[in-house]
Amino acid sequence: MYKRILLPIDGSQISNAAIKEAVKLTKELGSKLVLFYAVPDYYYQSPPRREGFLVPNRPRNDEQARKAMETEAKKMLAPAVRNVNVAGVAVEQQFTRSNSPYEAIIEAAKKFKCELIVMASHGQRGVSGVLLGSETQKVLTHSTIPVLVVR
Repeated sequence: MYKRILLPIDGSQISNAAIKEAVKLTKELGSKLVLFYAVPDYYYQSPPRREGFLVPNRPRNDEQARKAMETEAKKMLAPAVRNVNVAGVAVEQQFTRSNSPYEAIIEAAKKFKCELIVMASHGQRGVSGVLLGSETQKVLTHSTIPVLVVR
Protein backbone atom coordinates (compact mmCIF):
# COMPACT_ATOMS: atom_id res chain seq x y z
CA MET A 1 0.00 0.00 0.00
CA TYR A 2 2.46 2.68 1.21
CA LYS A 3 6.03 1.54 0.52
CA ARG A 4 7.71 4.78 1.59
CA ILE A 5 6.38 7.13 4.28
CA LEU A 6 7.77 10.62 4.85
CA LEU A 7 7.92 11.79 8.45
CA PRO A 8 8.88 15.47 8.82
CA ILE A 9 10.15 16.26 12.31
CA ASP A 10 10.92 19.47 14.18
CA GLY A 11 12.06 18.19 17.58
CA SER A 12 8.83 19.12 19.38
CA GLN A 13 6.88 16.85 21.72
CA ILE A 14 4.04 16.54 19.22
CA SER A 15 6.60 15.58 16.58
CA ASN A 16 7.65 12.74 18.89
CA ALA A 17 4.02 11.55 19.01
CA ALA A 18 4.00 11.48 15.21
CA ILE A 19 7.13 9.31 15.28
CA LYS A 20 5.34 6.71 17.42
CA GLU A 21 2.33 6.60 15.09
CA ALA A 22 4.49 6.52 11.96
CA VAL A 23 6.55 3.65 13.38
CA LYS A 24 3.39 1.64 14.13
CA LEU A 25 2.05 2.23 10.63
CA THR A 26 5.41 1.50 8.98
CA LYS A 27 5.78 -1.79 10.87
CA GLU A 28 2.22 -2.85 10.06
CA LEU A 29 2.66 -2.12 6.35
CA GLY A 30 6.27 -3.30 6.04
CA SER A 31 7.19 0.14 4.68
CA LYS A 32 10.32 2.24 4.82
CA LEU A 33 10.26 5.43 6.91
CA VAL A 34 11.97 8.56 5.58
CA LEU A 35 12.76 10.97 8.41
CA PHE A 36 13.00 14.53 7.14
CA TYR A 37 14.07 17.87 8.59
CA ALA A 38 14.02 21.28 6.89
CA VAL A 39 16.99 23.23 8.27
CA PRO A 40 16.24 26.98 8.50
CA ASP A 41 17.98 28.91 5.74
CA TYR A 42 19.53 31.51 8.07
CA TYR A 43 22.92 29.84 7.67
CA TYR A 44 23.04 31.11 4.11
CA GLN A 45 21.59 34.59 4.46
CA SER A 46 23.91 37.50 3.91
CA PRO A 47 25.33 39.08 7.06
CA PRO A 48 23.52 42.02 8.62
CA ARG A 49 24.74 45.40 7.40
CA ARG A 50 24.10 47.44 10.55
CA GLU A 51 27.13 48.24 12.68
CA GLY A 52 27.24 46.74 16.11
CA PHE A 53 24.83 43.93 15.22
CA LEU A 54 26.53 40.55 15.22
CA VAL A 55 25.10 37.09 14.85
CA PRO A 56 27.01 34.76 17.19
CA ASN A 57 28.71 31.73 15.62
CA ARG A 58 27.65 32.81 12.12
CA PRO A 59 29.51 30.80 9.46
CA ARG A 60 31.93 32.92 7.45
CA ASN A 61 31.67 31.01 4.17
CA ASP A 62 29.56 28.47 2.30
CA GLU A 63 31.60 25.49 3.49
CA GLN A 64 31.18 26.51 7.14
CA ALA A 65 27.48 27.13 6.53
CA ARG A 66 27.06 23.71 4.90
CA LYS A 67 28.79 22.00 7.83
CA ALA A 68 26.72 23.94 10.38
CA MET A 69 23.52 23.01 8.54
CA GLU A 70 24.53 19.35 8.41
CA THR A 71 25.38 19.37 12.13
CA GLU A 72 22.01 20.89 13.02
CA ALA A 73 20.16 18.35 10.86
CA LYS A 74 22.02 15.41 12.38
CA LYS A 75 21.34 16.77 15.88
CA MET A 76 17.61 17.03 15.09
CA LEU A 77 17.35 13.65 13.34
CA ALA A 78 19.46 11.56 15.75
CA PRO A 79 16.88 11.08 18.55
CA ALA A 80 14.19 10.16 16.02
CA VAL A 81 16.50 7.65 14.34
CA ARG A 82 17.27 6.04 17.71
CA ASN A 83 13.54 5.66 18.44
CA VAL A 84 12.88 4.17 15.03
CA ASN A 85 15.87 1.81 15.18
CA VAL A 86 14.72 0.49 18.57
CA ALA A 87 11.38 -0.38 16.93
CA GLY A 88 13.17 -2.27 14.15
CA VAL A 89 11.84 -0.19 11.25
CA ALA A 90 13.79 0.49 8.06
CA VAL A 91 14.70 4.19 8.12
CA GLU A 92 16.35 6.73 5.88
CA GLN A 93 17.44 10.23 6.96
CA GLN A 94 17.08 13.27 4.72
CA PHE A 95 17.32 17.02 5.18
CA THR A 96 17.35 20.18 3.16
CA ARG A 97 17.68 23.88 3.85
CA SER A 98 14.53 25.94 3.57
CA ASN A 99 12.69 28.81 5.20
CA SER A 100 9.44 27.36 3.91
CA PRO A 101 9.04 24.01 5.68
CA TYR A 102 5.75 23.08 4.04
CA GLU A 103 7.22 23.48 0.56
CA ALA A 104 10.31 21.50 1.56
CA ILE A 105 8.13 18.71 2.97
CA ILE A 106 6.07 18.42 -0.21
CA GLU A 107 9.18 18.49 -2.40
CA ALA A 108 10.87 15.85 -0.21
CA ALA A 109 7.87 13.55 -0.48
CA LYS A 110 8.07 13.79 -4.26
CA LYS A 111 11.87 13.55 -4.45
CA PHE A 112 12.09 10.47 -2.21
CA LYS A 113 9.03 8.83 -3.83
CA CYS A 114 6.95 8.72 -0.65
CA GLU A 115 3.29 7.77 -1.02
CA LEU A 116 2.23 9.12 2.40
CA ILE A 117 3.25 12.01 4.65
CA VAL A 118 2.76 11.52 8.40
CA MET A 119 3.11 14.70 10.39
CA ALA A 120 2.17 16.29 13.66
CA SER A 121 -0.20 19.15 14.21
CA HIS A 122 0.36 21.60 17.03
CA GLY A 123 -3.34 22.38 16.99
CA GLN A 124 -3.15 26.17 16.81
CA ARG A 125 -6.65 27.52 16.69
CA GLY A 126 -8.34 30.87 16.73
CA VAL A 127 -6.43 34.04 15.98
CA SER A 128 -2.98 32.51 16.44
CA GLY A 129 -3.83 29.74 13.98
CA VAL A 130 -5.06 32.23 11.41
CA LEU A 131 -2.21 34.71 11.84
CA LEU A 132 0.66 32.27 12.20
CA GLY A 133 -0.68 29.59 9.94
CA SER A 134 0.29 26.00 10.32
CA GLU A 135 2.88 24.11 8.35
CA THR A 136 0.64 21.05 8.64
CA GLN A 137 -2.31 23.00 7.28
CA LYS A 138 -0.19 24.28 4.40
CA VAL A 139 0.94 20.75 3.55
CA LEU A 140 -2.68 19.57 3.66
CA THR A 141 -3.72 22.41 1.38
CA HIS A 142 -0.95 22.11 -1.20
CA SER A 143 0.04 18.43 -1.25
CA THR A 144 -1.28 15.96 -3.79
CA ILE A 145 0.22 13.17 -1.68
CA PRO A 146 -2.00 11.81 1.13
CA VAL A 147 -1.28 13.26 4.58
CA LEU A 148 -1.95 11.59 7.93
CA VAL A 149 -2.11 14.16 10.74
CA VAL A 150 -1.21 13.13 14.30
CA ARG A 151 -2.49 15.17 17.25
